[in-house]
Amino acid sequence: MKNFKIGFIGLGLIGGSVAKSIKRIFPGYKIVGYDTDKETLTVALKDHTLDVIADNIVPDITDCDYIFLCAPVHYNIEYLKQLKPYLKAHTILTDVGSVKTDIYDAVIELGLTDYFIGGHPMVGSERSGYDAASDRLIENAYYFITPSDTVEDSRVEEFTTFISDLGAIPIQYSPAMHDRITSYISHVPHVIAAALVNLARNADSANGIFKSLAAGGFKDITRIASSNPVVWEHILLSNPKNVVNGLKEYIDLINQIITDIENNDGAAINSFFASSREYRDSIPNNTSGVIRMFHELFVDIPDEPGAIAKITAILAEHNINLKNLGISHNREDEEGVLRISFYDKTALSEARTLLDKCGYKIYNR
Repeated sequence: MKNFKIGFIGLGLIGGSVAKSIKRIFPGYKIVGYDTDKETLTVALKDHTLDVIADNIVPDITDCDYIFLCAPVHYNIEYLKQLKPYLKAHTILTDVGSVKTDIYDAVIELGLTDYFIGGHPMVGSERSGYDAASDRLIENAYYFITPSDTVEDSRVEEFTTFISDLGAIPIQYSPAMHDRITSYISHVPHVIAAALVNLARNADSANGIFKSLAAGGFKDITRIASSNPVVWEHILLSNPKNVVNGLKEYIDLINQIITDIENNDGAAINSFFASSREYRDSIPNNTSGVIRMFHELFVDIPDEPGAIAKITAILAEHNINLKNLGISHNREDEEGVLRISFYDKTALSEARTLLDKCGYKIYNR
């Protein structure tokens, strides 16, 4: 569409990634960005994600055809109040928040239901901010579409098609069902991850031995504990009922396994792990989840000079870019001494095939 203009309020990980995706797929669209962090706006303008830096919400953002609210939930509600008097009749308002109830209550109260089509890309990262944004973060990821009750069907179809064109997989649910789903697969796990880290922190010795040995499985299951505290403060306070219910059910499971251990009930313990393994192994790997995947492989290498250099040279010769690598000293929960991470699944697949042909023993996670 000629002269189509899209506004972003907030250019963090999600807002920045959606904006980058739009610029890659629709380079002719004009993207206007507003953020309280002026340095972020300068970077986004310099890398050509933004066409215009908005000095003010009005009129720079209100003049747009689509407006993405990408700040924390309660900030987005305040922005709605600023936007309301100036919206054009055809404007579509959307957000990317992982909680929908609060913002929908505000949309109804403000009389904006004809404009609002909520959204939530099911992606994430332990990193935050525009520096972590990627133009392919939402590719092959589920993207919740949660329209208000009165917005026209044709507008919902238009916006759903747009999200699909960005490479995401749109799925439509009510705001209430969205909040229940995300509480169990994202919000509660983040609380648990943070609690596990604090458990180790509180038990650690003065010389930090727990921290020194905390690698392998521990770092994998707790890496989301490094997420932005402000974001999670807003999320948990916006979805309290669902999160509290999920945590109480989790506590019931923990109390049950405690009882099984105390009663030396081997069959119950076995069933606890067997059921979790069966369900986890049935989770598909071909789409992104709300907690971002790591693209990693593990390789056995001899303890001799040049062993790591040989592998990096092989990959470099075939133009495979590495994101990071390191030696796993604690391998209680993982195999392979050399841990190599890549920027995407294509590089991971090519590296696995190449190193396997070169005779290296590779372990899959």
